Amino acid sequence: MNKIRLVIILLSSLFGQQSFAQYTREAFERILFHEAQDALTRVIVSDIFSPPVASRIYVYAHVAAYETLMRFEPKTYQSLAGQLRGLSSPAVQKTSHAQAGLAATEALLVVGRGLVFSEQVLEEEAATLWKRVQQRGYTAEEIRESKAMGQQMAQHILAWAGTDQYKQTRSLRRYAPLKKEGSWLPTPPAYMPAVEPYWGRIKPMVLDSSTQYHLSTPPAYSISPESAFYHSAQDVQQAGLNLTEEQRLIANYWDCNPFFLHTQGHMHFGSKKLSPNGHWMSIAGQVARQLHTDLYRTSSAYVLTALAIFDGFITCWQDKYTYNVIRPETYINAHISESWKPILQTPPFPEYPSGHSVISTAAAVVLDQVFGSNVAFHDSTEVPYGLPVRHFASFTQAAQEAAVSRLYGGIHYREAIVNGQQQGFAVGQALLRKVKWKK
Repeated sequence: MNKIRLVIILLSSLFGQQSFAQYTREAFERILFHEAQDALTRVIVSDIFSPPVASRIYVYAHVAAYETLMRFEPKTYQSLAGQLRGLSSPAVQKTSHAQAGLAATEALLVVGRGLVFSEQVLEEEAATLWKRVQQRGYTAEEIRESKAMGQQMAQHILAWAGTDQYKQTRSLRRYAPLKKEGSWLPTPPAYMPAVEPYWGRIKPMVLDSSTQYHLSTPPAYSISPESAFYHSAQDVQQAGLNLTEEQRLIANYWDCNPFFLHTQGHMHFGSKKLSPNGHWMSIAGQVARQLHTDLYRTSSAYVLTALAIFDGFITCWQDKYTYNVIRPETYINAHISESWKPILQTPPFPEYPSGHSVISTAAAVVLDQVFGSNVAFHDSTEVPYGLPVRHFASFTQAAQEAAVSRLYGGIHYREAIVNGQQQGFAVGQALLRKVKWKK
């Protein structure tokens, strides 16, 4: 049994042994909502969704949950209908016996099931959660009306999701690497094809377009030892050769590679991990638990983080395939050191900008707004993967560490990191300007 599954079983066992009566209904529904988010993450990891696709699953699931909750608290919180591109106001009304947390949880799970591969697994997770609801003492009428309300909202959100161009990008021609010096090429050990080359065509929810925060041109490709590009590659090489133990830990902590290929001689096997967006959704949930925020602020944290990441990936991926920059590993092996290897596996898509830098910065900007800019927290996201808990003084500090981890890991040049942070900051700020989540 792998470590991740063991942790899940132990946590579930502990939860199941607690007396549900000790919680107020509001506290119980918050726990249930967090558990539903965690269940969705487990299925996303199991199904090995790429980071951009995972961001799409999270955002629609949490918009559904948030919009459901707005039917219970319309005086304080603002609906996202009319604020997100193409989202109309759902004809969903609160019924007399529906319960806020139960309805929002159902909306999240139903949308999740509509977007993942392992629908049956998520359905089984949902059944476990609803059994806990019954044990807590909710009436059959409360459960029935809550489920009906959540399902109605989910159908509205899934119909909206069908308009974002995702289906159209599934049928486009397979991407072929450009035959141009300095362009991205598949990297070892798997030499996988490019991931989501057409993601820039997905409709953003808040940004005007995928090119609204188009980045400036990266250093011009050159193999001259005097060139800026050569110096950038040399910087990556030297960083990798002189890592401290702390830097090595940081690189591995923020690796967030959904599929790591292990190679032992002629044997190959893969392991699955959280994507970068899964890590930041986890941080949002951990801080909400730490601060005991109510269900509405908790949902706000999840949905705003998901929105920042979703639009962040769209603009980042647009630039990745516009500039099509060669990865450090490919360049260094060809022109500086044939034997050099990064400590992380190079992801299968172009280099510039750094996706982790973009989405981490964007997520930190919105989490600052929801929880406060000086909230210290412990992050245990990577514990199931054998890494220790890390402490951060703020979301900004965590985002900065996530960004520089890509230099330590040997998979990004410094320009991709710094400029990626600027792009992420712009995305986060645009979201806060355009989306009003509290009245």
